Amino acid sequence: MRVLVTGGTGLIGGRLVPALVRAGHAVEVLSRDPGRARGALPSGVDVSTWDGRRAPPAASVSAADAVVHLAGEPVVGRWTAAKRAAIRDSRVAGTRALVDALLTSDRPPATLISASAIGVYGDRGDQVLDEEASGGAGFLAEVCAAWEREARRAEPVARVARLRIGLVLDPAGGALGNLLLPFRCGLGGPVGSGGQWWPWIHADDLVRLILWSLDTPTLSGALNATAPHPCTQAEFARALARVLRRPAWLRLPGALVRLGLGGMATELLASRRVVPARALAGGFSFHFPRVDDALADLTRPQPTGGRRGPHVPA
Repeated sequence: MRVLVTGGTGLIGGRLVPALVRAGHAVEVLSRDPGRARGALPSGVDVSTWDGRRAPPAASVSAADAVVHLAGEPVVGRWTAAKRAAIRDSRVAGTRALVDALLTSDRPPATLISASAIGVYGDRGDQVLDEEASGGAGFLAEVCAAWEREARRAEPVARVARLRIGLVLDPAGGALGNLLLPFRCGLGGPVGSGGQWWPWIHADDLVRLILWSLDTPTLSGALNATAPHPCTQAEFARALARVLRRPAWLRLPGALVRLGLGGMATELLASRRVVPARALAGGFSFHFPRVDDALADLTRPQPTGGRRGPHVPA
């Protein structure tokens, strides 16, 4: 299979592209900075230029059997007006440009795996949220809903799966990457009340779930890309402290989070008890269903000179 990937050098794409190559797929990555991408990607991966605003190269689209669309402005950071616009436009306008190219291609790819996020559900307390749950309110919920609408426009020509990705656990970045240093220094603890649900997923399981989505021709629609056992933020903090053999005593009050992060704090303090009902019903097996095992794996010492490779079967 020839797979076209956007966001191929990001936190998720940086693990996915090597896994696709190991699985025997031909891969092309669309990048704003082709030179940097070529230096970061495995040999044999084709790289083409795409700015995320205009249509991607028609030849790249027509040559692909499937597209994995991961590109989007990182949500980490203070949400200024400019940051909000970048978060929204990189997802909504970028997906619109990509889907327009699929719709006008003389040979559109048969499959589109398009990233979304668990932010689509808003702040829902203790409610269990499977893929049938309604959308929520708030900035990210609105962005995710618009993002998914653009992806669904490709349904006349492609099988479209919308991956509602949870908190991706990877020591290289994201939530875990930002928490490791304070926890290792003994300065970790719950954020806000600690009672909010954190729907997480081990980065390796996310890569495997994307590969499974590509290889499952009957799969389409929304798919929660989260582990089967979400945990509260306090449970996450205790689990991380245990595997690092450090205390988890320093609670970060919600008021301080809001003061430091502004609008983004609303999302950090939101509660989303998301479960991957469709993946489980479809027979997908998570290697890391529980947060203790995931964190133990992700914090174990690595061999010198190598990036952790996903646990993807050959």
